[in-house]
Amino acid sequence: MSDNWLQFIPSKPEFQPSSDAAEAARSLLAEFVPEADGVKVEFKPSTEFFHPGGNWSGVKCPSCGADLEEWWGEAMSAASTTAFVDLSVTTPCCGIATSLNDLNYVWPAAFGRFVLEAMNPNIEDLTPIQEQQLAKRIGSSLRKVWVHI
Repeated sequence: MSDNWLQFIPSKPEFQPSSDAAEAARSLLAEFVPEADGVKVEFKPSTEFFHPGGNWSGVKCPSCGADLEEWWGEAMSAASTTAFVDLSVTTPCCGIATSLNDLNYVWPAAFGRFVLEAMNPNIEDLTPIQEQQLAKRIGSSLRKVWVHI
């Protein structure tokens, strides 16, 4: 049997909400997905990569759209040596300065130190208004990652 998670990660990888804000967002997400197997928040001690698992479909340059999959693995290895403290990169295709967090992940992915997630939420998606309400509770814009394992 496979599982799915709906994850929300602050847009700025280093951002962590207060404990009260995190709990308010967790409670609200639980209301939005009442049939979920569980809703939780996690504060990470260092930056992590939140990826779509089995939904992975590659990564592209945000400027020219070139396939970066081969280069990306090397860039991730280099960034991991410093626990993803510095996500700055220059793409090999068109030479733009960007961030590993701002590449175009075909199935969305994100870097962060905080995650709000629902396991097996049993919904197709949240509405844009619901997502805005979560962001307001967290105190940051959010990136959404659908994980399939």
